[in-house]
Amino acid sequence: MIDLRLLREDPDRARASQRARGEDVDLVDAVLSADERRRSSSVRFDELRAEQKQLGKRIPKAEGEEKAELLRRTGELASAVKAADTEKDEAAAETQQLLRRLSNLVHPDVPVGGEEDFTVLETIGTPRDFAAEGFEPKDHLELGQRLGAIDVERGAKVSGSRFYFLTGVGALLELALVNAAVAQATEAGFTPMLTPALVKPQAMEGTGFLGQAAQDVYHLEKDDMYLVGTSEVPLAGYHMDEIIEADRLPLRYAAFSPCFRREAGSYGKDTRGIFRVHQFDKVEMFSYVDPEDSQAEHRRLLEWEKQWLSSLELPFQVIDVASGDLGASAARKYDCEAWIPTQGKYRELTSTSDCTEFQARRLSIRMRDGKQVKPLATLNGTLCAVPRTIVALLENHQQADGSVWVPPVLRPYLGGREALEPVAR
Repeated sequence: MIDLRLLREDPDRARASQRARGEDVDLVDAVLSADERRRSSSVRFDELRAEQKQLGKRIPKAEGEEKAELLRRTGELASAVKAADTEKDEAAAETQQLLRRLSNLVHPDVPVGGEEDFTVLETIGTPRDFAAEGFEPKDHLELGQRLGAIDVERGAKVSGSRFYFLTGVGALLELALVNAAVAQATEAGFTPMLTPALVKPQAMEGTGFLGQAAQDVYHLEKDDMYLVGTSEVPLAGYHMDEIIEADRLPLRYAAFSPCFRREAGSYGKDTRGIFRVHQFDKVEMFSYVDPEDSQAEHRRLLEWEKQWLSSLELPFQVIDVASGDLGASAARKYDCEAWIPTQGKYRELTSTSDCTEFQARRLSIRMRDGKQVKPLATLNGTLCAVPRTIVALLENHQQADGSVWVPPVLRPYLGGREALEPVAR
């Protein structure tokens, strides 16, 4: 959540942020109103308690009518103190509840608008001209079926729509991608992690996924546990309720995990193949840093994502995501979108978000710098979302004979294969 003191000092910034996101601007004033009630009731409580203590000292020395009057007033104060205490606690609870509904403050340089209002920051690589090469590109599903790599029919039979099996070289390709991505992250100084796929409500809510994204989250009601849509959630929760010494920062983790998403709002979108699915594996980067370093760390995470996609020799563009398309916890987000030949457009493969102090405040993660203890900043970045990366690899590196060229970075993890060959034509 955002800093309540900052909200009091500059409410217009919060109103502008809510407006840019297309969210409730009046929520800012509701928080401030509840906070004012909390502060005034707290002052009232302190005043009544002080009077109560003073009377407690005077009563033993008083006599007659004076003592009777003091005892009567003491009785009144006991009720008033109890009422003020209740009012203070209720106002504090309301303030926190409303504050948690506010999304993070949008960075001032973020383009304002909806999903299509992003800014393209750079384009890397050039899409292939398949017409000049003399053949029509096949989509990833047809390629995957010919390679014996993807089976969506049996995925649907076993689990329903948007599920799939990776078979043969498809399974090997996933393992190659994961191993190559973890190797890059480890070389860059990240600590490799394998994280839980089930988390408690505190972790899911603390990272901001039970607000606008709640419809896409799987909840196990009997256990009151959540299946994570990204290992960002357990990685953010890893240090919750902790104080980290400043000289340990930055802390960087790279986690491999399964991810689960309902895709509730995607009816009719990307129904063919494995681009948009309910379960997939991912390698996720996560950083804990001093808030003063969060913007620089954000650029570092983006550079690591660009390095990864460049090593796969995929053409892609980098976009600055518009305010209305940001997640609740992100102040700013960059996406890397790979060119998908059969769709004729760039599609998201990776993203990286600067969540500033938003998640750390909700999860009570702080840093100690000398005598000062303060919230730190958290950032996340997808290194490899496996199915979408497979989509981009198969389509961009396909050959006229139905084989798929293997980038050199993956060959050590595929037994030296330079190409994936069809098993059926």
